[in-house]
Amino acid sequence: MAGNAEQYSDPSNFENRELSWLKFNQRILGEAKDKTTRPFERLKFLSITSSNLDEFFMVRVASLKDMIRADVKKRDIAGMTAQEQLDAVGRATQTFVKDQYSVYNRAILPMLRRLGLEVVTKHEELTAAEAAWADEYFDREVYPVLTPMAVDATRPFPLVRNKSLNIALIMRKKPRNTEGGGSSAPESRDIKDIIDGHLPAKKTDLDFAMVRVPDVLGRVIEIPQEYVAEEDGRKPRRIIFLEEVIERNLSKLFLNYDIECSGMFRIERNADMELDEDESEDLLKEIQQKLKERQWGEVIRLEIESGADARLLTILRKEFRVGGDEIYRIPGPLDLTLLMKVYKLDGFEAEKADPYTPQPVPALMNDDDLFTNIRKGDILLKHPYETFEPVVNFVRLAARDPQVLAIKQTLYRVSGDSPIIKALAEAADNGKQVSVLLELKARFDEENNIAWAKILEKAGCHVIYGLQGLKTHCKITLVVRREEDGIRRYVHLGTGNYNDSTARLYTDNGILTCNPQIGEDATAVFNMLSGYSEPLFWNSLAVAPLWLRKRFLRLIDREAENAASGRRSGIVAKMNSLCDKEIIEHLYAAGAAGVKIHLIVRGICCLRAGVPGLSENITACSIVGNFLEHARIFRFENDGDPQFFMGSADWMPRNLDRRVEILFPVYDPAARKEIQHYLDVQMADNVKAQYMQADGTYAHPDRRGRQPVLAQDVFCAEAVRAAREISDRNDPQKTRVFVPMEGDTDG
Repeated sequence: MAGNAEQYSDPSNFENRELSWLKFNQRILGEAKDKTTRPFERLKFLSITSSNLDEFFMVRVASLKDMIRADVKKRDIAGMTAQEQLDAVGRATQTFVKDQYSVYNRAILPMLRRLGLEVVTKHEELTAAEAAWADEYFDREVYPVLTPMAVDATRPFPLVRNKSLNIALIMRKKPRNTEGGGSSAPESRDIKDIIDGHLPAKKTDLDFAMVRVPDVLGRVIEIPQEYVAEEDGRKPRRIIFLEEVIERNLSKLFLNYDIECSGMFRIERNADMELDEDESEDLLKEIQQKLKERQWGEVIRLEIESGADARLLTILRKEFRVGGDEIYRIPGPLDLTLLMKVYKLDGFEAEKADPYTPQPVPALMNDDDLFTNIRKGDILLKHPYETFEPVVNFVRLAARDPQVLAIKQTLYRVSGDSPIIKALAEAADNGKQVSVLLELKARFDEENNIAWAKILEKAGCHVIYGLQGLKTHCKITLVVRREEDGIRRYVHLGTGNYNDSTARLYTDNGILTCNPQIGEDATAVFNMLSGYSEPLFWNSLAVAPLWLRKRFLRLIDREAENAASGRRSGIVAKMNSLCDKEIIEHLYAAGAAGVKIHLIVRGICCLRAGVPGLSENITACSIVGNFLEHARIFRFENDGDPQFFMGSADWMPRNLDRRVEILFPVYDPAARKEIQHYLDVQMADNVKAQYMQADGTYAHPDRRGRQPVLAQDVFCAEAVRAAREISDRNDPQKTRVFVPMEGDTDG
């Protein structure tokens, strides 16, 4: 490595991972603040920040608490102890949540009102007609589903599920009606009277109870127009949230009590599963057990509506054993993911991003079958700009082709109704040899993957649950086919999951190839996964955790050596996260040697870019747009003979050391040219891109005097044009079916 390694290892040269992630969520919140973003897209981005924060607490914050409990002394990349990180995260998150609800209350609600949609924030705001309808709706739709839960000596505090929304209340027993003289007959006494008669006298006549807001009912309720009053000659659309309707009718659930106070609350629990794979005889059963435990893990965050009675908070604090920055007082509806329900309301399509239809892949717009097209040359796939259908068809065609002998595939996250799973099951039914490594340890997809594993096994597929101690995160499919000139191997390699649903939302790349060297390596990968058989050498693929880290370090160091020798050098690296200390140190050294380094890192970035004396030659940007940037692409200048790689791995310790990942080269000249263009456009983005400043903050580039460039829109428009041109060339009389993008008025 060029330079002195110790020079770059000082903790001050690195950003803490957790705080960097919070900055990423802040960038997403920025999209919700941005007045140039379509109104309902702002709702979506605010919702995303809430779901992101939930996972952050359940995994990352929970992990910090586990480290503190285990008295782990090791400091992180930025020199912080677990306790220091937890304290810093607590302060930063409290500020972030205040910012979230400031956006909701001061920007989102007025914006919706201008669009003719009013949110009834408190049930007291209902008109008399609306209130009567809400009460009738409660009686008819909600009351039969609810289960009021009182707490006393015989009814302990109920188990509260992770992320469930609940109403806590304190109530007072109504005085018994003794009109008519005499005492009440024993049979008229309710169960509470009977219980209290056998218990010591209580210190107070107040009782605590709870009602869970049911998940099975829609949380966003639209009030019928006939009950809404006119305003300035028009009737706005009005919605109210389910919990407000329930809170309004709490007295119907506790008939013998007066409600003293009530308040919404929600908790998040530790959802980080610790598996003892060495001791586990059946990994599937152990994961199933851990999934049950996840609902009842340690409470790591309590959200309670601001203004809730202090007595409620005291009870909840004591029960859940939380305090300080673990308690969040929320000035609005708890769990802003509910805004996705508002987003899906009919009638506001003009306020959302223009719908985009993924386009056909140009190389496949002909009458040849998929295998024939792959034999013509490698096919680069660009999702979601181009359709994911070729990947599905690759497996589906292989399942039905009598010449196909075997299909092997890794699966990490798949959709709820996966056509790929169906095709694999069909292949096994057709007598193919089908081997599937289905990673059961994919976080928050474990239950889904267990179900798919059972379906595949029942269909006759050979299912591997993953490797002990490692997650299999690589995306690879191998199809073995008998042809006239012998056995040929067809391979798909990708940067994203085999998930047809997220493929419409995530930006990913892949290749379809029958390159013999890649095919040979693909066979080696599956032999390694199924039989722990590591080949003597690899032709093209670099595999983690074997030697992917070393491969990246050699590529970075070669650029540094080229720069030091006056040869052409440069690095462009696009990924989701960058937090590996050794990689960052080598990047610093390469930059110091004169290598120009451009990083496109969507989320966590622990490297500090543009710092004088450390990283003047390094820029780092993050792009947050309508699609989730997910591809991993790496370009190394190599003295004027650029090398391009794509893969499944970020530059993180877990990806390089604790997961099975694949980095694959791009050999085809046309594909390399396309990837170069892809990177150039992303580096030119001056609308959605934000660049890291020397102080660690992020800012949009100065666009004065420059044309706006929004990379994702550019790629959509290009995909539409390319498909249209080929369609017109193939059949000029054919009716066009492609969806034009905004600003694309040609024809």
